[in-house]
Amino acid sequence: MNDGHFSTTHAGDTINAALNRVLAEIKAFLPTMTDFHAAKYVRALDFAQRQVAATVERSPDYFPIYTVSGRWNHPGELWTDWTGGFFAGLMWQFFNRTADPAWRTRAEHYSRLLEHRQHDRNVHDLGFIFLNTYQPWYEWTHDERLHEVLIQAGRTLAMRFRERGQYLCSFIGPESLFIDIMMNVPIIFYAARETDDAELRRIGTAHCRTTRDHLVRPDGSTAHEGIFDVETGRFLRQSTHQGLRADSNWARGLAWSLYGYSQVYALTGDREHLDVAERNADFWLTHLPKDHVPYWDFAADLAAPLPWGPQKDSSAAAIAASGLLDLERQTTDVARAVAYRQTALAMLDALVEPEYLASETPGAEGILKHGVYHTAKNLGVDESVMWGDFFFVEALTKVVHPQE
Repeated sequence: MNDGHFSTTHAGDTINAALNRVLAEIKAFLPTMTDFHAAKYVRALDFAQRQVAATVERSPDYFPIYTVSGRWNHPGELWTDWTGGFFAGLMWQFFNRTADPAWRTRAEHYSRLLEHRQHDRNVHDLGFIFLNTYQPWYEWTHDERLHEVLIQAGRTLAMRFRERGQYLCSFIGPESLFIDIMMNVPIIFYAARETDDAELRRIGTAHCRTTRDHLVRPDGSTAHEGIFDVETGRFLRQSTHQGLRADSNWARGLAWSLYGYSQVYALTGDREHLDVAERNADFWLTHLPKDHVPYWDFAADLAAPLPWGPQKDSSAAAIAASGLLDLERQTTDVARAVAYRQTALAMLDALVEPEYLASETPGAEGILKHGVYHTAKNLGVDESVMWGDFFFVEALTKVVHPQE
């Protein structure tokens, strides 16, 4: 991992030493900037725990995805089954926060319900499912059986790799590459690191580079999907399922990219991945609306009727906030570190207010309101969504209980 210090030469030792001191002082100071926010953040975390506990009591062994009229349990379409790790992952976060054995019992139980999916070749979301469940479980216990589940999940995801094209294909089909997969490819790097498997590392790196070259644009914005010729592997065009247009910038997709490349950098120390994450972050910071919560697509026509017009996506804000808090510690650029922290806190400040936090909304079962799942399919639009709740809690926890 990069240690966060500027490189030095004999000619520039004095200047670089001064810069390093400034950087260290700023990074040491930044966590104290959260004192003003802490009370609201803690109350939001307490509320989140109550909401999840109530959902467990109300619908045992149920894995929510999105609400309908504020309720989790409904017969609505899944589109794809990818979010179980967020619900169980929330329980692991609450156990880490409180050390309450009841949360550990719940977390282990719900994680076990997902274990069979280590062999699931029908989805590209095994990182979401296992890094948020079996990884914290393994870190607590060092049980080798749990470790093996994580490694198998990474190997299973790697089976989606297309040599012709050099990418992990999405659940849509062999021709399809999703930006979302950047949040799942870290489990391949994890498995590669834990087993010293050069082939897994090659697959993960190739996927990141293909995504960078074909889905991440020069200005840091992202396409949702890339389409390839399955016979030749030639890239054909950008596309979308969840954004406004193929050439637009679906907000959650940009957040996935920003956070995903940051996670890959954390696992590999390869600067090329941090460069992409910073490019994504630059676009995010310069295109956020004044209230710091993005619309569902950065190209949305704000004069158009809902849901295609000015529909907010609180889940995209939560994902990006958590990713920016990591980037703040990874970057060696002082100005970027400050901007990332300030923007993450500004987004969280907005999300802990009643406009987005469901704490004052009677009957609401989620944590965050005004999330979006799939606009074109009209699934989970202006509702609570499980990934939004997960990353909101994760981001708040990084501020309130920073890891040393």
